[in-house]
Amino acid sequence: MPRFSVIVPAYKVQAYLHEALDSVLRQSYADLELIAVDDCSPDACGDLIDEYAATDARVVPVHLTENVGLGRARNAGIDRASGDYLIFLDGDDTLAPGALDAVADRLKETGTPDVLVYDYAREYWTGERVRNRMALQLTEDGPATFTLTDRPGLLKVLMVAWNKTLRRDFVERHGFRFPPGYYEDTPWTYPALLSAESIAVLDRVCVHYRQRRQGNILGTTSRKHFDIFDQYERVFTFLEGREDLARWRPVLFRRMLDHYCTLFTIRGRLPRGSRAQFLRRARAHHRRYRVPDTGRVAARARLRHLLVRFGCHRTYRTLSFAQRVRHRLQANSGPLLHKLHGGLMQLHYRAQLLLPVRADRAVFSAYWGRGHSCNPGAIEEKARELVPGLRTAWIADRRHHHAVPTAARRLTPGTAAYWTALARSKYLVNNVNFDRRLKKRRGQVLVQTQHGTPLKQMGLDLQKRPAATGTTDFGDLLANADKWDYVLSANRHSTLVWERVFPAGYTTLEYGYPRNDRFQQASSAEVARIRESLGIRPGSTVLLYAPTHRDYRTSPQQPLDLERLLRTLGPRFTILTRAHHTYREPLSRETSARLIDVSRHPRVESLCLASDALVTDYSSLMFDYANLDRPVVVYADDWDAYEAARGTYFDLRAFPPGAVARSEDELIDIFATGHWRGSRAAQLRSTFRARFCGLDDGRAAERVVRHVFLGQTAGLPSVVPLEERRPVPAPGAGEHLPEQLQAHPSPQAVHLMPTERT
Repeated sequence: MPRFSVIVPAYKVQAYLHEALDSVLRQSYADLELIAVDDCSPDACGDLIDEYAATDARVVPVHLTENVGLGRARNAGIDRASGDYLIFLDGDDTLAPGALDAVADRLKETGTPDVLVYDYAREYWTGERVRNRMALQLTEDGPATFTLTDRPGLLKVLMVAWNKTLRRDFVERHGFRFPPGYYEDTPWTYPALLSAESIAVLDRVCVHYRQRRQGNILGTTSRKHFDIFDQYERVFTFLEGREDLARWRPVLFRRMLDHYCTLFTIRGRLPRGSRAQFLRRARAHHRRYRVPDTGRVAARARLRHLLVRFGCHRTYRTLSFAQRVRHRLQANSGPLLHKLHGGLMQLHYRAQLLLPVRADRAVFSAYWGRGHSCNPGAIEEKARELVPGLRTAWIADRRHHHAVPTAARRLTPGTAAYWTALARSKYLVNNVNFDRRLKKRRGQVLVQTQHGTPLKQMGLDLQKRPAATGTTDFGDLLANADKWDYVLSANRHSTLVWERVFPAGYTTLEYGYPRNDRFQQASSAEVARIRESLGIRPGSTVLLYAPTHRDYRTSPQQPLDLERLLRTLGPRFTILTRAHHTYREPLSRETSARLIDVSRHPRVESLCLASDALVTDYSSLMFDYANLDRPVVVYADDWDAYEAARGTYFDLRAFPPGAVARSEDELIDIFATGHWRGSRAAQLRSTFRARFCGLDDGRAAERVVRHVFLGQTAGLPSVVPLEERRPVPAPGAGEHLPEQLQAHPSPQAVHLMPTERT
C-alpha cells in the first residue's frame, strides 16, 4: 500500500501532460502510485499515459470509454486508489519539487490528519509565478491539528481539490464523490472541510497552478457556467438536517453569493443574453438559502448581495460598466496628470533654490528610495547622536516608510516636501545618485557612500561592456560624479577603483563602511532576537544564500537546488535566501521553516548577524561579511559567463574568502565534509580580511560624521587593528558536525581550495 495515490485526470492537455506526470514521478519521495485517467481525450493523452505506464510500474493507467468530465474522472481514479492519502493534480498543473517530501513530513508531524491543506502558486503563460494571496491562512503557528471551527479563515483559500490531501479511509467513510459539471470542486471541498475531525496546514507551495493563455475550461464562454447553481444546491443539501453544522449556513450563504457575483461580472463567461437568467437563478437561491446573519460584510459586498437579492441585473451591469469606465479613465489620464504634477514640482523646486540653504538640515536616501539602510542609514543614526541640533529627513517610497526611524522626517519622492528638502538642506547623503534634476548649490555637501567593495567592473570601465551597461549615459554618469563632495571607501582597493572609474573633484574618505560598524558592536543577545524574529528554529545552523544579479538576465538565476542542499545537510540546517534588490522574484519558489525568503528584509546586516555562514557568488556582500570572521563559501558555477559579460577586478577563484565551489555537487561536498569551516578556509578568510577589512572596526560612521558634519579632520578615532577586534560570534556554526570532519576535509574537497595569491 503506497503512502500517496496521486490522481491525474487528462482531457485535451497533451501539451502539458508530460510535465504534470514528470513532476510526480521525479519527486524525491517515491512511495506513491500515479493514477492517470484518460477521460476519453481526443488527442494523444491516452497514448502518453500508456508510454509512462510502460516505463514506470508506479503508473496506473485508466482509460474511460466516454468523456465524463473532470469530477467523474477523478472518481474513477479514487476507485482504483490504494494509498493512505489521495492527492489530486490536474493534467496541466505540476507538483513543486520536493512537495511530497514536505507533505509526508507534515502528515507525520501532525499525526495523520483527515485533511492537509497546502499552498499553491499561479504560473502564468508569461513565465511569472505568483503565490496564493491567502497564504497567511496557512500559517503553521498554533495547534498541529484543528477543526474548521478553530480556523474558519481556511474557507478564504481557493476551494479546489488539488491544494489538499485527504485520508482515503476518511473519504470512503463519508462517501465523498465528485459530481458532474463545472465547479465540481465546490461540493467536494466544503463538505470535506466541514466533516474533518482533524485538519492540518502546510505553509509551502506544493502545486504550480498553470494559467493558460487559452484553453482553460472555466475561462470559456458557455452556458455550462450555470452548473454552479447545481453545485451549491448540493452543498446546502449536505447541510440539511445537520444541526452541528447549522452555524456554517450564513458563512456558506455569503460565499455562494460572492461566487455568483464574481462569475456574473467576469467578462466572457456567460453567453450573450443569458445574464438576466443567471441573476434570476441567483435571486432564487438568495431567497431559498438566506438565513439571519450578524456577520460583518464589507459595504461593497453588501451592495452586490442586495442587487442579487432584488434581481437588479440591469443596475448591476450599469454599476459594473461605470466602474470599468472609471478605471479606464484613471488609466488614460494618469500620464497626463503625472506630467502636469511633475512640471508644477519643478517650478516649486526652482523657487526653493532661491531661498537660503539650511545648515541644520540633512537628507538621506539609499537604493532609490527603498528605505532606511546601508551606509546612509548608519551615518544618519550617528549624525543624530553626535551633531547638536541636526534635523534629518529620509527619502523613501511610501511602502518603505515603516522602515524609517521616527526621529527622521519621511519624504516621498516627487512631492513638494521632497523637492524643498533637496533644494535647502545642507547635507545630502546617498549610496546611489539622487534625482538627475538635482542642482548642486553652493553651500551644499553631497556624500556618495557607495554600497559595496567593487569586485565587478564599475563606472567608465563599463564602456566596453554592452551587456552590462544597457542604455547607460556615461555623460550623465560623470555629471553626477561632479556633484559629489565626498566618496566613502572601505579599503585601498576601493579607493583606487573609485578614483579611476568616477574621475571627478571629490575627496575620498578612506574610513571604512559605516554599515559594517554593527558587526563589531552587536551582542549575542541581539543576534538571538534577530533569529527569533526571522522564525529560525533554536539550535539551527543558518546559511545566508545571497547571490548578486546578472546584467544579462532580467530574472534571478536559479541554478542551485536549495531543497537538495537542505536534504543533504540534514534537519538542523536552515537557509535564508535573499534575492538581489534589482529582482522582484524570490530565489526559491518554495518556502518552509527551513527555507526562508528574506529578500524584503530591510537590513541585510541583521541577516548576516543571524547566519553562521554566507553562500554567495560574486556579490560585494562577501567583503562586508568577512568582517564577522565567519565562513564564506563562493559558488562560482558561471564565472566565465559573468567575467565575459560584466568583467571583474581580480579572479575571485584565486583569491577567495573561503572555499570555492564550481558546481552544485562541489558545493554540497564542501558542506557535507565540513570543509566550509575547515582550517584551510580559515586561512583564506584571514588573508582576504587583511586585504579588504582593515578599516571596518566599528567606528567608521563616527569618523565620517566628525569629518563631514563637524569639520574635524584631525583627532578622529584611530582604527582598531584586526587582531584586536572581537566581532559577535556565530550563533551555531559547527555545532552539528563531527569533530573529525571539522579538522580534516575529505580528499574530494581538497582540490576546491585555490592557491593563495595576493
